[in-house]
Amino acid sequence: MSERFHFTLHATDGQARTGTIHTPRGEIRTPAFMPVGTAATVKAMLPESVRATGADILLGNTYHLMLRPGAERIARLGGLHRFMNWDRPILTDSGGFQVMSLAALRKLTEDGVTFSSHIDGSKHMLSPETSMEIQRLLGSDIVMCFDECPALPATEEAVAQSMRLSMRWAQRSRDAFGDRPGHALFGIMQGGVTRDLREESAEALKSIGFDGYAIGGLAVGEGQEAMFGVLDYAPGFLPADKPRYLMGVGKPDDIVGAVQRGVDMMDCVLPSRSGRTGQAWTRRGQVNIKNARHADDPRPLDQDCTCPACTGYSRAYLHHVFRAGEMISGMLLTWHNLHYFQELMEGLRNAITQGRLDDFVADFHAMRAEGDILAL
Repeated sequence: MSERFHFTLHATDGQARTGTIHTPRGEIRTPAFMPVGTAATVKAMLPESVRATGADILLGNTYHLMLRPGAERIARLGGLHRFMNWDRPILTDSGGFQVMSLAALRKLTEDGVTFSSHIDGSKHMLSPETSMEIQRLLGSDIVMCFDECPALPATEEAVAQSMRLSMRWAQRSRDAFGDRPGHALFGIMQGGVTRDLREESAEALKSIGFDGYAIGGLAVGEGQEAMFGVLDYAPGFLPADKPRYLMGVGKPDDIVGAVQRGVDMMDCVLPSRSGRTGQAWTRRGQVNIKNARHADDPRPLDQDCTCPACTGYSRAYLHHVFRAGEMISGMLLTWHNLHYFQELMEGLRNAITQGRLDDFVADFHAMRAEGDILAL
């Protein structure tokens, strides 16, 4: 893989951008939503089905894959792409967020984090160096530097201490990653909801130098208003010629608001998790297929949607198979949700290109308000 990773900016509308991330495994159209394949699978979906929704890239999880089946085993079997039968780009997170969520099961030091597996209680150590090595073994196209992500709310002193530790780890991640043509390393901005800390973090990352930059430490309990408050300024602290990735977001209105504020990439488990729990996302809002009012409803989830769930099945059928515990329920609802999220991204890209993002956003909110009135 000799081609270097690079980003081409095509058009802007206000702070919003559309472009292309070029990788040896294919192009990623931005703004991009990345379905989450935590354990080398997007739950309830075949890889070719995920691709059919319009996804250009998937996200894999370093923490879960290092525990099971193990990065060394995946490397022996040809790497993560071959292992999961996905030949397009893959981004792997560093494992830092998952380790953070273990709380009582972890011990944090300058060197890294020692933690107990949630699977069998076995002891493990993650550091910037081991995270880089695990992601190298997995063979991911976009590697995330190892960081510490504090849960919010937290004191400004605690957030500052955590951010500065993450910046030291960012330098160690850069050093351990080395020069890997065809692969990219992203730095992760931290700093909570404090502007000065976010700017300090961005300056530290830019001085190190990365192929792309993530905005971390949001969607961790601060609420949408506070998140958007940070996004009003944080993307502007990052280089305009590199991709900007908002980690762990989110709901459709979160995505639209983030794109308006200059974000290029997002990921979230929401479409697949919702699909498995009977929730469908549509242009008019959420449909809870568990509700009894769908039992005799011959309509599709969304009459304007072209996904297999909407073109082949009624709400009555989807209600029945969910209530009966049939696997096809999660399969169809997940496919629909991923299709909707990718359709939303395509709409945003087209609107930015055509200079009509404000109209698109107004229509997006009007449709959702109409759905609230109709009580889907």
